[in-house]
Amino acid sequence: MKRPVSSKPRKQRKRRYNMPKHQARKKLTAPLSKDLRKELGIRNIPVRVGDVVRVERGKFYGHVGKVVEVRPERGRVYIEGVERTRNDGTKVRVPIHASKVTIIELNLDDPKRKAIIERRRKAREKEGEAS
Repeated sequence: MKRPVSSKPRKQRKRRYNMPKHQARKKLTAPLSKDLRKELGIRNIPVRVGDVVRVERGKFYGHVGKVVEVRPERGRVYIEGVERTRNDGTKVRVPIHASKVTIIELNLDDPKRKAIIERRRKAREKEGEAS
């Protein structure tokens, strides 16, 4: 049986901020570009350091860069070249929510990530055959 989820914003925020790290990491998924979608057969995947992404919303719309840092506790990713200048002249990276970027190129250095993609592709194909 599914646990009931509160509709109260206060409880929703509390659940999000106190979420275990392994669950917070899963919330940082981003959609794949149309080319990658066709190639891999999946729609989205959690963002990792080394992925090349394009910003889809906000001041940095259209900017393409490599993911430098992922902060699950904040729910944000940091991208190469997405910076602002402070009043004292220093440059700081601007955090962007993972859902506001599109993955253009995946970092497939990790064999486990390849296995995850393959498993999800097979599940999606199987689901398509059933319906």
